[in-house]
Amino acid sequence: MKKYLLFVTLPYAYSILRPLEQEIRRRGDTAAWFIERGCPDALEEGEVRLQTVRDVVDYNPVAVFAPGNYIPDFFPGVKVALFHGYAIQKRIEAVDDHFTVRGWFDIYCTQGPSSTPFFKELEKQYGFFRVYETGWPKADTYFSPEIQRRPDNARPVILYPPTFTRNVCSAPHLMEEIEHLAKTRPWDWIITFHPKLTDPEIIAGYKRIAAGNANVTFYEGSDKMPLLQQADVMLCDSSSIILEFMFLDKPVVTFRNSHPGPHLIDVGRPEEVGPAIERALTYPGELMREIRDYTMHHEPHRDCRCSARVLDAVDDYIACGHVGLKRKPRNWVRKWKLRRQMHYWPLFEKFRR
Repeated sequence: MKKYLLFVTLPYAYSILRPLEQEIRRRGDTAAWFIERGCPDALEEGEVRLQTVRDVVDYNPVAVFAPGNYIPDFFPGVKVALFHGYAIQKRIEAVDDHFTVRGWFDIYCTQGPSSTPFFKELEKQYGFFRVYETGWPKADTYFSPEIQRRPDNARPVILYPPTFTRNVCSAPHLMEEIEHLAKTRPWDWIITFHPKLTDPEIIAGYKRIAAGNANVTFYEGSDKMPLLQQADVMLCDSSSIILEFMFLDKPVVTFRNSHPGPHLIDVGRPEEVGPAIERALTYPGELMREIRDYTMHHEPHRDCRCSARVLDAVDDYIACGHVGLKRKPRNWVRKWKLRRQMHYWPLFEKFRR
């Protein structure tokens, strides 16, 4: 029986890692979770949480999976990068960040044509990790028949999940217009923020809108999947959740998207949002064709076996994929900072025993 560790640093990790956990269990193996301090605990019944780094070391997983940018080097097992989203362009530096190699990982599990060729070049350049195109584990959920089913709403439902990224976040600009539309159009609204969007004035403003309008809900949970399934149209800006919503074959209206294209209905002024949503609700044929082409470029794996391919990649890496790799960079400063952050000093533990 193999043991695997699921590493959580932000709430969005749960929905990425759970399909992987299901595949691990289906194979008769076990998975445990380690949740970084300060991150909400959203584990469900039957899921196992390891409380300390010492618990992780004693658990001794064969591999550790992380949807974020780093992973503790002192965790046992193969270090696997799963990504927190797709390589869409919010801004130049954000795209570059998606392809930044920091020396933490042994394996990068890429999603498709928008990411694999770039990481294959980085694999050749650095020489200390392997790249496997597996698809994104979360895609196993998106392309399941249950999630692909159309919503049966009495009134159109508009989902608004703006990005936290400074300079492209639409929340400060659309507050007044969304309140106006909530009062004047026969639509229901769901507003939800990324955990990194923490501006108290913005949060208070949108909560006030929800409190004053029965057709507006402000959602603060970590699992966005039910919201994506329920909504008919998304209003957004340049968040990576746009792509995830389009996986469900639904249109998106964006406000000043940083890289607009024919797969989006992009507007530049708040007063254009309402008419754009009305158009999106008709599901125009040409727009829907563009959406399908765009999403296929990012995620062509729609057989609900991405998680299985991730585990197969780990098996391959252990068997032969590690052969011929260089040593990972020392990263002394980053490693020291991470040990300090997680209060893990194994030499001191040895002396205390």
